[in-house]
Amino acid sequence: MTDPADTPLKIAIATNDLETLNAHFGSARSFAIWEVSAGAARFVEAIGFEATAQSGKHDDLDDKITPKVAALEGCALLFVLAIGGPAAAKVVRAGVHPIKRKDPESIASIVEQVQVMLRGNPPPFLRKALGRGAASFVEEDAI
Repeated sequence: MTDPADTPLKIAIATNDLETLNAHFGSARSFAIWEVSAGAARFVEAIGFEATAQSGKHDDLDDKITPKVAALEGCALLFVLAIGGPAAAKVVRAGVHPIKRKDPESIASIVEQVQVMLRGNPPPFLRKALGRGAASFVEEDAI
C-alpha cells in the first residue's frame, strides 16, 4: 500500500519570472505548475497568459479571469500575492484552495513548505484535497 504522503499534490504559483511567487492572480504572466509529494517535487509546466487583468472596471467581453481559473484544473492549491474576492470565489468553486502570501518568495521555498505540510499533520483543507480524513476527532479539534 502506498503512503498517502507520497501522493502528488498539484499546485500552482502565480509568477512573473518562473522563479518567484511574485504576482497577483489577475496580473500574473504565468502559473508555475508543480506536483509535490512529501518526498519529491517536479515542475510540470508553465502556463502563460498574453493579456492580464487590470485593476479597475471589469468588462465581461474581455474576461481574463475565467481562462486563469480554467488553467488551474487539477490543482489543489494556488499561491498568490493577492486575489480579489470575485476571482477567489471562482477559484474556490473550481475546487482550488487559494493561499495568499504577504511578500514574494522563491518557488523552491513554496515547494519545500508544501512538502513539510505533507510530511506532518496537514491542515484540514489540505487533507480534503488529498482525500484524507482526520485520524480522530481529537486531532481535528487540535487544528
